[in-house]
Amino acid sequence: MPRAPAPLYACLLGLCALLPRLAGLNICTSGSATSCEECLLIHPKCAWCSKEDFGSPRSITSRCDLRANLVKNGCGGEIESPASSFHVLRSLPLSSKGSGSAGWDVIQMTPQEIAVNLRPGDKTTFQLQVRQVEDYPVDLYYLMDLSLSMKDDLDNIRSLGTKLAEEMRKLTSNFRLGFGSFVDKDISPFSYTAPRYQTNPCIGYKLFPNCVPSFGFRHLLPLTDRVDSFNEEVRKQRVSRNRDAPEGGFDAVLQAAVCKSIRSKVELSVWDQPEDLNLFFTATCQDGVSYPGQRKCEGLKIGDTASFEVSLEARSCPSRHTEHVFALRPVGFRDSLEVGVTYNCTCGCSVGLEPNSARCNGSGTYVCGLCECSPGYLGTRCECQDGENQSVYQNLCREAEGKPLCSGRGDCSCNQCSCFESEFGKIYGPFCECDNFSCARNKGVLCSGHGECHCGECKCHAGYIGDNCNCSTDISTCRGRDGQICSERGHCLCGQCQCTEPGAFGEMCEKCPTCPDACSTKRDCVECLLLHSGKPDNQTCHSLCRDEVITWVDTIVKDDQEAVLCFYKTAKDCVMMFTYVELPSGKSNLTVLREPECGNTPNAMTILLAVVGSILLVGLALLAIWKLLVTIHDRREFAKFQSERSRARYEMASNPLYRKPISTHTVDFTFNKFNKSYNGTVD
Repeated sequence: MPRAPAPLYACLLGLCALLPRLAGLNICTSGSATSCEECLLIHPKCAWCSKEDFGSPRSITSRCDLRANLVKNGCGGEIESPASSFHVLRSLPLSSKGSGSAGWDVIQMTPQEIAVNLRPGDKTTFQLQVRQVEDYPVDLYYLMDLSLSMKDDLDNIRSLGTKLAEEMRKLTSNFRLGFGSFVDKDISPFSYTAPRYQTNPCIGYKLFPNCVPSFGFRHLLPLTDRVDSFNEEVRKQRVSRNRDAPEGGFDAVLQAAVCKSIRSKVELSVWDQPEDLNLFFTATCQDGVSYPGQRKCEGLKIGDTASFEVSLEARSCPSRHTEHVFALRPVGFRDSLEVGVTYNCTCGCSVGLEPNSARCNGSGTYVCGLCECSPGYLGTRCECQDGENQSVYQNLCREAEGKPLCSGRGDCSCNQCSCFESEFGKIYGPFCECDNFSCARNKGVLCSGHGECHCGECKCHAGYIGDNCNCSTDISTCRGRDGQICSERGHCLCGQCQCTEPGAFGEMCEKCPTCPDACSTKRDCVECLLLHSGKPDNQTCHSLCRDEVITWVDTIVKDDQEAVLCFYKTAKDCVMMFTYVELPSGKSNLTVLREPECGNTPNAMTILLAVVGSILLVGLALLAIWKLLVTIHDRREFAKFQSERSRARYEMASNPLYRKPISTHTVDFTFNKFNKSYNGTVD
């Protein structure tokens, strides 16, 4: 069967990545794959059933599904579900010590060659190890002091490189040389900074009048295995001159450490990585800890082994059969791992396709359990011919006259309904009229999770009833520790107590302030014990206290949260207290005071005298306060009078308060007497 084009593969993979992973959503059946190859690209968990008689002829059962679903639906050993894999082709053990003159026989990385077969989206993982063996390699960086006092030493080391190489090759198979030089800081007081010394600091020095300008550090030759390059570079050097005795040796050592390649770490590099391949690394270093996303280990010593876990994933399939090769190589090592990659994008059943197969009525190609009908033919087995009277077939696909074809949830093909696949569940029935997801729910859960949905009706599991199977018939959840159901104050309905006694409430109807509770029933036992001086062997008390375990105490301490505190008033106006706790055996642990708590009755005459005395005292206190206030007021008035009297300066005769006993009044009037008018006054 021809393979689908690469853009379709990439599209399907992208769609798979974007699909939401919702509960109940099967991404394999949601992908609508029409061939085995398309199914494999939807998701690495998807599988294809190539069994010929798979599924029901009255429904479209997806051949592309999860492996577990295919097995459940009757597809046994004819399942196409390839997985990514790898095979080690060459794996020589790691060397523990360097050997040989050139080091080609030293193995510092294993394995050396791997073949990987990848299914798109399915990762495969392999391990590799890297070890830097003993005495391999050795890097020597020669740092030379080129101050004037070292002139004779410079002459001696011009042939040193050759001698060093000869001696070091007796110890290691890989020896490299580097070279650097230093004098001192080119500032005062370390060097001569006067203008005349800038080009030749040896001016005026009779023993050696010519030398090069002063400098701090020069990296002259990187690490190399070419000894002649080292000798040539040394021969080029000339000495310089500084002022003070100590030179800049420490500065130069630090600079040389930066320039020198010190192999204290192992880092993997990737060469020629294919574009459609994802690589994931996890490093396990000397501390034994795994570091996801890291492909290097630092702080290693000679002989230490670093382990790496490498995962490969193909993003898509190439447009044609292709094999890629890439390499993994530790930086600075000659060793490498060669990885060959092939892609598993075809199904094994596609090899045995049957053109014009009898399984397809001679009108199609049979491949991977399906018929690909020739032009002009249709049906699951190419049994119908295009252009025939379709109205006859369609009428047989209606549940009743006027109803939609296949209830609007399937295709009518050759007088029978083929029901659609649904991401919510299964659609079935002669006319696709039933499903297993359109039943009553409780809190969003179909049939409360305690039943199966069959054609719109919940079929409850044993122990559950109700339209949505949310009602449990188990009464153990309503049984208290005393063995009573709902404390005998209600009924157990759907696993919960429904209290029927007025005033009762609580999870087990155990609370009821208005009910004759256990305190009242156990009071008879306590009163009997008090009456008979605490002797439970009395026949009457034995009957009343047959289910009680009695404990006598001097003080009630309610330290048990499950203990119920009871108290009542005795005939002598005392308070009797006790607590009880229901035991698993069905009895009660009764903790009782030895004696009721009684208070002393107050004397009535004493109370009366105290009240009368208090009233008298309050009255006398108020009277004394009133008398005190009146006296203060009178004294203030008298003092005011005395003050006004002392200020008077007149005699009795001129007293302004004195008045004469005779009063005189003058009145103007006019009267007529004997027809004569008179004017006058009257005294």
